Amino acid sequence: MRAMVLEEPKRPLVLRELPTPTPGRGEVRIAVSACGVCRTDLHVVDGELEHPKLPLVPGHEIVGRVEALGPEVDGFQIGDRVGVPWVGWTCGACAFCLSGRENLCDRALFTGYQLDGGYAEHVVADARYVFPLPSGYSDEEAAPLLCAGLIGYRSLRMTKDARRVGIYGFGAAAHLVTQVALWQGREIYAFTREGDAEAQDFARELGASWAGASTELPPVELDAAIVFAPVGSLVPAALGAVGKGGTVVCAGIHMSDIPSFPYELLWGERVLRSVANLTREDAREFLELAPRAKVRTTIRTFPLERANDALEALRSGRIRRGAAVLLPTASPSSPGR
Repeated sequence: MRAMVLEEPKRPLVLRELPTPTPGRGEVRIAVSACGVCRTDLHVVDGELEHPKLPLVPGHEIVGRVEALGPEVDGFQIGDRVGVPWVGWTCGACAFCLSGRENLCDRALFTGYQLDGGYAEHVVADARYVFPLPSGYSDEEAAPLLCAGLIGYRSLRMTKDARRVGIYGFGAAAHLVTQVALWQGREIYAFTREGDAEAQDFARELGASWAGASTELPPVELDAAIVFAPVGSLVPAALGAVGKGGTVVCAGIHMSDIPSFPYELLWGERVLRSVANLTREDAREFLELAPRAKVRTTIRTFPLERANDALEALRSGRIRRGAAVLLPTASPSSPGR
């Protein structure tokens, strides 16, 4: 099979021909039809998430069809359309797993990090972490739901019943969680890089009540804020924008250091918390909710061979509307769109 492989962090991915994997006990093999390009992939490729499996096939927003079943697999048939997210395996026996917090399992393995992922024509995955996908989405449209959508949904849940929600960093996750929040009757206030008029316009098109630079204060006091951008200095800014009793959720797996800030920003029973990974229950809930909320993904597609171009577009901030998605079956000469 063809695959884009990370051989060394901070180096471009390399196109390789690899053996098609064979599913083991409890695993399925999937013919990949689309794989989203997530900022976490950048953190892995750029060496900000240390100790990846090497060589590694990145990618954890995988959409495809089951083509082979390993021993002891129930609930799937050949041809089923499925998705594979970031969490790829958990032990099932630790205190976290047994208390419904498998996202915190100390022995967890992650797709496209410790397990080969979807920047390839085929992938094997633990059947416990493979999910049926809702109809109404093309394969490429469904791909961002599997991380951007899931992490956005879990982050929004952490704001509880907050009505006015700020979002710092208006990328793939933000454009999906905005739609869910508006469907729930909330208000969204979008914060982008200074001068990024295109992202601000996009936020307003999706229904945001206000959009501006992350250096600005919103026109109203927020009840909560979600920080998607991996920029630690946004945390004090978000705390300064939320009112007493408000919550600031750090939604990324990696962030630059948070600078010191006066206790006054936290005082007043404000809450600062992180979101780590996701649970299978998160996946089931969001994938059932997305079509009911009429969530739509905005995408730009690239053929598999142009994975480095997709990563660079994300790295440099050139993908201002939605998410990048790789298509393993696309022609090598196909332009991104």
